[in-house]
Amino acid sequence: MKKAILSGFVFALASSVSHAAPVMMGTEWAQEMCKAWNADATLTGELVESEWVKNNKDRGYKAIQIYRAECEGGPRIEMRVAEKGGKAVCVYGGKAESKLDADVDYLMWAETPRWVEMGKGEYGPMRAMFFQRLRFEGPMMEAMGNMGPFQSFLLLVGKVPGDVAACPGK
Repeated sequence: MKKAILSGFVFALASSVSHAAPVMMGTEWAQEMCKAWNADATLTGELVESEWVKNNKDRGYKAIQIYRAECEGGPRIEMRVAEKGGKAVCVYGGKAESKLDADVDYLMWAETPRWVEMGKGEYGPMRAMFFQRLRFEGPMMEAMGNMGPFQSFLLLVGKVPGDVAACPGK
């Protein structure tokens, strides 16, 4: 009986290890964020209605790069959003590759506990930026005009499981 219980415990432990969440803001996590974006009606719908997605300098996509502040020197991740079928669709989630254009693209960073707080909805983008909990570069007026979708984006951080114990790429 003890052997069966021990075997069950070892199996359960091994199963939980094999299904561990990817490192928050690592490339695998970015792929999951991209899927979560595409499942969010606010992001896919309202960012077309406001024409946010069209402001891309004819490149065909907008880039959003994010990272965890204390993981400086580690890789950034990137999400590319393009208009497809009348929706603002995430077409790429992974390692940052685009050269950002401050007129159309976004760079955001915060300390991990702040990302977690925003992901839980403890406060939104206005408070986060005002108190510099979320650092931001990009078209500020455009972002201010899209606070609903911006809030939805921050909440995705809380919806996509991520291991915060290690920095991406480490």
